[in-house]
Amino acid sequence: MSQSGATVSQDCITAFNDLKLAKKYKYIIFKLSDDNREIVIEEASADKDWENFRQKLITATTKTKSGAVSKGPRYAVYDFEYSLASGEGSRNKITFIAWSPDDAGVMPKMVYASSKEGLKRSLNGIAHELQANDPDDIEHDSVLKIVSKGLAG
Repeated sequence: MSQSGATVSQDCITAFNDLKLAKKYKYIIFKLSDDNREIVIEEASADKDWENFRQKLITATTKTKSGAVSKGPRYAVYDFEYSLASGEGSRNKITFIAWSPDDAGVMPKMVYASSKEGLKRSLNGIAHELQANDPDDIEHDSVLKIVSKGLAG
């Protein structure tokens, strides 16, 4: 359980293991349920197009208690693959992304921030964590540089 009291759905752990071990998915996007009590899967996909994944985060929305819709935070796990510049082959790094856009509401950002560690503890095998608040933070090249520690070719 996280600090916010949100629990992690067993489906999240199962899908993550499918991504990690069976390579069934390229990425998984997680969100809080409408009542903020459980972290659930919003989408799990085998689509390898980074830009499609990025757009799903950028366009994510959340509902306020009054029913208004605004930009919303998300958690995501992406199986990042890259080739080494030295020519020594390719690497895979499972990357956890905490997406919390600057222009999202204060309440959703607080709940997501306090729920993040509970999800991360449930997902064994994350190589990197990235906090992203702006669309530029999740540009492919900038994420590649962080994940590969500058070793990608």
